[in-house]
Amino acid sequence: MNHSPNEQLQARKAAATPRGVGVMCGFFADRAQGAELWDVEGRRYIDFAGGIAVMNVGHGHPKVIAAIQEQLGRFTHTCWQVVPYEGYVALAEKINAMTPGTHAKKTAFFSTGAEAIENAVKIARAYTKRSGVIAFGGAFHGRSLFAVSLTGKVQPYKAGFGPFPPEIYHVPFPGQGVDLAEVKRALHHLFKADIEPSRVAAIVFEPIQGEGGFNVIQAEAVQWLRALCDEHGIVLIADEVQTGFGRTGKMFAMEHYGVVPDLMAIAKSLAAGTPLSAVCGRAEIMDAPAPGGLGGTYAGNPLAIAAAHAVIDVMAQEKLPERGAMLGDQLKAVLQAERARVPQIADIRGLGAMVAVEFNQPGTGEPDADFTKRVQAQALQRGLILLSCGVNANVLRFLFPLTIAEPVFDEAMGILRDALAAA
Repeated sequence: MNHSPNEQLQARKAAATPRGVGVMCGFFADRAQGAELWDVEGRRYIDFAGGIAVMNVGHGHPKVIAAIQEQLGRFTHTCWQVVPYEGYVALAEKINAMTPGTHAKKTAFFSTGAEAIENAVKIARAYTKRSGVIAFGGAFHGRSLFAVSLTGKVQPYKAGFGPFPPEIYHVPFPGQGVDLAEVKRALHHLFKADIEPSRVAAIVFEPIQGEGGFNVIQAEAVQWLRALCDEHGIVLIADEVQTGFGRTGKMFAMEHYGVVPDLMAIAKSLAAGTPLSAVCGRAEIMDAPAPGGLGGTYAGNPLAIAAAHAVIDVMAQEKLPERGAMLGDQLKAVLQAERARVPQIADIRGLGAMVAVEFNQPGTGEPDADFTKRVQAQALQRGLILLSCGVNANVLRFLFPLTIAEPVFDEAMGILRDALAAA
């Protein structure tokens, strides 16, 4: 029997790689451009996953490619901690200037979002001389052991991997439709029952929970967290790994709230698919670890640094945060129009281009993960790649490149309508 190229690769994948790395699509990428991707058999897909929120400037942006190629001709690696280079310094200067707040800031670079989060906690612990860390239910902060301990979702991230590091605590997330008073009570109970605030180094939160279902934090909750941290000398860490770089209609989601965090973790669309993350924050906090306490062999890789410089230029020149907000409004309008014929649509939410739709069972209001899977499958069958999320796996999120051509976006909206109808 002759097997297709995708089937042959699937067999090789099953034999050579572990099942623990879950893979959504049954086809294999051959090339991608803008918001489109072609598999090894020549089939075209519209990419509304963006490598999980990584491709905000789109696949193969010519300015990003040119920046990487130019750096490639100079050197690919020296290890910043051994022989430094100007690009790292210049990018830190740019990020210090563009992140919220006018105070003195410093930035350190790493390779992944999980690394950024773990280093932010290390920095907070070094600064406060405390150990406790508070995170939120439904949060996702990464897959390394400490980052997954901060994550507020057991399946599939935490199951089977314990025990976890001590002195990590979770309280309910003050998202939309949640009683903030109840969250405050839970946190004050934590201070009475588990750890006194004088032993808490940091509170870590996502302005919009990514894996948790694009759950937008209440503006009042951000103000409360800032005041609470100020009262008790706790470092406030904003995880902008998924929300950053134009996804929410502004460069950073924290700009929507008028609140400045002490530290901010950045990754994903920072460097257009090359591995780069960053921690940016108050200079006096960032300087707390002793020399050698921070770093990583590949942290601040020269090719990724070059890509990030290009990304920042493209974001400004093409006004991508504003374009994302416009496209996000169009997407919300399409979903709102579908509510009349799709009773499973329970909520449409998000900021800018960080939009999601939640599905519940009509009548009972129970989360409908099966319907969500059917919509996702019907869309994929028609050539549109979508990701699900949420603690109950009943949310579809939309992570299209902000550079997407309007005819391609309109085509995707048509596929979405057809997938909803077919499901």
